[in-house]
Amino acid sequence: MSLSRRTAARSVRILGVTAASAALAIGAAGSALACTIGDFSAAATCDGAKGVITVTDKDASGVPAVVTVFLENNGADARKVGELTVEGKGATISFAEDWAPNAEYRVHVVATKGKKVLVDEDITPNLTTPSKACQTEDTTSPSPSSSPSDTPPSDDESTPADTGSPTPSDTASDSAAPAPSASNAPSAAAQESNLAETGANSNTGLIAGIAAALVVVGGGAVFFGMRRRGSSNR
Repeated sequence: MSLSRRTAARSVRILGVTAASAALAIGAAGSALACTIGDFSAAATCDGAKGVITVTDKDASGVPAVVTVFLENNGADARKVGELTVEGKGATISFAEDWAPNAEYRVHVVATKGKKVLVDEDITPNLTTPSKACQTEDTTSPSPSSSPSDTPPSDDESTPADTGSPTPSDTASDSAAPAPSASNAPSAAAQESNLAETGANSNTGLIAGIAAALVVVGGGAVFFGMRRRGSSNR
């Protein structure tokens, strides 16, 4: 059974609307993925005491772009800072630049895909650096200088040099005569005192005579006692 003309015309219209919708969707997607100057941004930051200019590429398509930075002076390029390539998708590149406060820089971007130039313009407005330069935090305080009184004397100053000359004390000791050695012989006074202590004086003879008489008397008493005991035993 063949289709009627009316049915065929309706089918063609439906296909046409679908194709147009698809074309619009593809065009919108292509436009969304296209690289534009709005995908790029620049900033002046500090890396410690060093200045840095960073450029960020948020292009989702990842098209390589050449970024060139110039220092401006009264609306003209005074100096070329550098040139680097960035490939989008949030990538960031950095230019080492010791920038001064409130300086102005021009950032130019060129992005091509094949032979087609997608971007060839400056990031607007020009980049202006912060009003305060980069500085390092100095947490160390200078140590106070030591006064001369705090400095310990050196060995040369504290120890007098030995010149080899004899000191007054050495000379006096060398010139003094040696003390006489003590004699072992007892003195006359010591002999008299020893005789007095041991009884060797004028009373010694009298005491000896009395002792002898007592010995004789005692011996006689013993003799007579033994004789009497013998006569009584008979």
